[in-house]
Amino acid sequence: MTEFKEVTFEVTSRVAVLTLNRPDIRNLISHEAMIAEIEAAGEAVNRDPEVACLVLTGAGSAFSGGGNVKDMADRADMFAGSPVEVSRGYRHGIQRIPLAIEAVEVPTICAVNGPAIGAGCDLTLMCDIRVAAEEAKFGETFVNLGIVPGDGGGYFLPRAVGAQKAAEMMFTGRVIGAQEALDAGLVLKVVPRDQLMPAVMALAAEIASKPPHTVRLTKILYRHGLRATNLRDFLDTCAAFQALCHHTEDHLEAVRALLAKRSATYRGR
Repeated sequence: MTEFKEVTFEVTSRVAVLTLNRPDIRNLISHEAMIAEIEAAGEAVNRDPEVACLVLTGAGSAFSGGGNVKDMADRADMFAGSPVEVSRGYRHGIQRIPLAIEAVEVPTICAVNGPAIGAGCDLTLMCDIRVAAEEAKFGETFVNLGIVPGDGGGYFLPRAVGAQKAAEMMFTGRVIGAQEALDAGLVLKVVPRDQLMPAVMALAAEIASKPPHTVRLTKILYRHGLRATNLRDFLDTCAAFQALCHHTEDHLEAVRALLAKRSATYRGR
């Protein structure tokens, strides 16, 4: 079992909550310990069939300030060495985070409790759903530091807000508020800060109330659908997954409960 120090990781009522827990440094995510613990949390979720949803949030006033600008200035840690070494540092460093979040088998919800800047903004975009506190801010600010989004922001942002809004955010490095993020489709909803976690946990609980195998298969289809370029191939995958679902006890329970006008009880079978 991983001993978590940079994050907290808890599972309650089939919902896992991963909290970036370095408020002293605004939950920066570019150092090895933080990267490794985010990876470990994702792997823990995948190993536990009882987990139906993962919530990601930050401790303190900020969600995440992204990469460590002081390390950039000092050319330390993953920013050290020749161009080849820096490239390798990204590939074997912070780029493990989008791959880890992408590999999570259950729906992911980001509770954005405060500013999400640079790689912190991109981390919110890696999640399936984003809910923001009124104090939240979002900035694809890499250009302001003379660098590009090295952790996949150029992949995630256009898919979240469309090409034109993504272009404006990436080319200007402008930080936007929660309401503008809502208007752009970057977040699902904006709520007062004290209602953020209750709102997110209610959504997570609703997801967790559904048939467990179906939720995980639906997550796979959702991700495939975002990348699919061939309808026939995608429909073949849908048919195969549907056949699996039709042979689960939970499917029969759902149908019988609907016909009997009662609540269903799912057992993950």
